[in-house]
Amino acid sequence: MNYPANYKYTKDHEWVLLENGIAKIGITDFAQSELGEVVYVELPAIGKELQAGNPACVVESTKAASDVYAPINGKVASVNLELNDQPNLLNSDPHNAAWIFCLENISEVEIGNLMSAEEYSKLVHA
Repeated sequence: MNYPANYKYTKDHEWVLLENGIAKIGITDFAQSELGEVVYVELPAIGKELQAGNPACVVESTKAASDVYAPINGKVASVNLELNDQPNLLNSDPHNAAWIFCLENISEVEIGNLMSAEEYSKLVHA
């Protein structure tokens, strides 16, 4: 799998894409492949303040329910409502259509401290 070079990554298999001061967040292709078929996504509440490293929401698959962690501090600005009807987007298009939530009031320095695509690829292929 090629991980988009303009994204940042966490050891917990979330990705972050910075767009116009907003951080778009989802799970990586590696994460979805480990989960198996995704059947439900519990989205975070809009307006909720998230702390880096704490659970933000839950993704349920046929194998297990797994927490998705906030990769950075911020306030939930929007959520991907398409995942309510199509949770399997996380399996078919994890790095594009299947973003989970966006954060505002973020620190670009925090994002800069996350892993590059190259570093993340080394982690999952070690």
